[in-house]
Amino acid sequence: MKGYITNIEKATKENTDYRRVLYTARNSQLVLMSLAPGEEIGKETHHLDQFLRFEEGEGKVILDGVEHVVTDGFSVVIPQGTLHNVVNTGTQNLKLYSLYSPPEHKDGTVHHTKADEQDEHFDGLTTE
Repeated sequence: MKGYITNIEKATKENTDYRRVLYTARNSQLVLMSLAPGEEIGKETHHLDQFLRFEEGEGKVILDGVEHVVTDGFSVVIPQGTLHNVVNTGTQNLKLYSLYSPPEHKDGTVHHTKADEQDEHFDGLTTE
């Protein structure tokens, strides 16, 4: 089968890894994230577009210095070149998924915690 099908809300809520790449296509990538209370991804910019969807928890997204409160049901589009950060401001894990266009990480990347994070940028290999 080509493509990927999942109950994304369920998968996102069940995810306990800081980052888990689920599927990598040639022009997009689906990634789950879970941020512990007080944790943040850190300020960053990408040379690609990114979409975030929050499924559980409370946090804030900072886009070019402007803070936005996010909770379950919020989505954020981060255009290429936007300085951004995601911060968990709540008392439970902040659960979200991200779509990168084009892919950002190596296919199959799993970082159980933020401390496991390594520079594993997309190498051109897709899931299929």
